[in-house]
Amino acid sequence: MVGRLAKKRALVTGAGQGIGRAIAIAFAEDGATVVATSRTPSKMADLADRSPAIEIIGLDVTDAADVKAVLGEAGPIDILVNCAGWVHNGSILECEEEDWKKSINQNATSAFRTMKTALPGMIERGSGAIVNVASVASSITGVQNRVAYGASKAALIGLTKAVARDVIATGVRVNALCPGTTLSPGLQGRIDEAPDPQEMRRSFISRQPMGRLGTVEEMAAAAVFLSSDEAAFMTGQILVIDGGQTL
Repeated sequence: MVGRLAKKRALVTGAGQGIGRAIAIAFAEDGATVVATSRTPSKMADLADRSPAIEIIGLDVTDAADVKAVLGEAGPIDILVNCAGWVHNGSILECEEEDWKKSINQNATSAFRTMKTALPGMIERGSGAIVNVASVASSITGVQNRVAYGASKAALIGLTKAVARDVIATGVRVNALCPGTTLSPGLQGRIDEAPDPQEMRRSFISRQPMGRLGTVEEMAAAAVFLSSDEAAFMTGQILVIDGGQTL
């Protein structure tokens, strides 16, 4: 159903690669004008070639002043997607305080910043949709060697529900998308760096009873749904797409 996001303006963080990039492309294909942001603008250099509806802006979501400046200059935002994040690999015994702080800052506090900045305009207009890209590695389930990542994504889910409750009567919806193991450049990099890449890939695939990894396009399609009027009666919810990992 092309055009579900027609006349909507969306801002997507973490659009340099992976799920964020796929969401920016899917939104543009479904009729939205898109402000694609990343700390590394060079990663988005070809997005404008993919669609004239995509505008590229550099944004460091860990910098509160940068968030206020960029979102302030972006104009009225109908849809906000928080996809910027970082994955720390390790148990609690292998997680230093700096790793912990970085995980919370990039995966949860960054969404606090963008939502706090975007919400006043959405509330004033009486409409808006926010999609926070969390993970099944969170309050949903524990995943080995993801202590800081899982805790930060659990915080993001809690933040999603709290904000959804606070703005429930304003016309603004806030939901969380929770992917399972998804084949992205980040995941491919971890596979390639492993001593035995083929075995590492098999271990990631084994998490999903469906017997395969998720795709970034599947996650982007879910983000389109959550942002569209098809999900107009849905807020404060967790949409899990994980190939059966958490069944």
